[in-house]
Amino acid sequence: MRAYLIRRLLLVVPTFIGITLITFVVVQLAPGSPVYLMLHGVDGALEGDAATQQIIEQMQAQFGLDQPIHIQYAHWLRDLLTLDFGASFRDGRPVIDKIMERLPVTLELSAIAIFLTYIISVPIGVYSATHRRSWGDTITTLILFILYSLPSFWVAMLLIFFFAGGQFLNWFPVHGLHSFGAENYPWHWWLLDHLWHLVLPVFCLTYTGLAALSRYARAGMIEQVRQDYIRTARAYGFSEKVVIFKYAMRNSLIPIITLMATLLPMLISGSVIIERIFSIPGLGMLAFESVLTRDYPVIMGILSISALLTLAGLILSDILYAIADPRIRFD
Repeated sequence: MRAYLIRRLLLVVPTFIGITLITFVVVQLAPGSPVYLMLHGVDGALEGDAATQQIIEQMQAQFGLDQPIHIQYAHWLRDLLTLDFGASFRDGRPVIDKIMERLPVTLELSAIAIFLTYIISVPIGVYSATHRRSWGDTITTLILFILYSLPSFWVAMLLIFFFAGGQFLNWFPVHGLHSFGAENYPWHWWLLDHLWHLVLPVFCLTYTGLAALSRYARAGMIEQVRQDYIRTARAYGFSEKVVIFKYAMRNSLIPIITLMATLLPMLISGSVIIERIFSIPGLGMLAFESVLTRDYPVIMGILSISALLTLAGLILSDILYAIADPRIRFD
């Protein structure tokens, strides 16, 4: 196991370089130029003769955009080795400061959604697998497939219409994470106000993953309860709870552990659609704004962190494989 982990860690470096190189080239080759967007802007303040070729060339030289792509990537990778993500083209602020400013918001939303997804979906999957073809399994499957088929942006708009000041109920807020003046509340009222704002966006981030993960848990459990060792455990007289939760469930976690490899990047990637609908200033919104303005340093900063977390998630899932099933060896 140790030798395998060392090999995987050594492979992280070339894999990360490959991911960031492809991403850098794709971002640079995308239509649109940050210089033109900054000069013309939304209000058209600098148009026509004002945006001369000389000004454009000066700004391209200032941002290093006049150099070949491979030279730009080499400079970016050199700075990254010193944990310098560069400065934003949009406002000149350090990229790491902008990411750290938005990161807590996205981490909170994603962590709550992932926790609720796993804590609810795994028991539902186990119940469906142990009560196959029952009314409970049929109703649960129907509800979950309906939820899985509903797009999150549509559900978000329905929730706003029915429960957040539309033509029906006005139970929940739809803007930001705090009410106006919430900083003056006592801490317990501030916390309740914050949780009140989280209800709708967390629900939208949770229900699709809940539907999918419960199906994986059900399929894995069904496969395990058919195995010979489960029949043997029942023949020895173990109770059904011991058979299911101690023996079958542990081995059925392998598919779910595989999905956990995507959890780390999901913690920071956020949801662009949900954050935009509910006006939440998270990393998803930052990435969306950066793409619109072709803010290359911010885009590369977010994507490079996501790439590292993806690679770390794959290594973590390999470790959890061996913990869940001691028969798995990587030698």
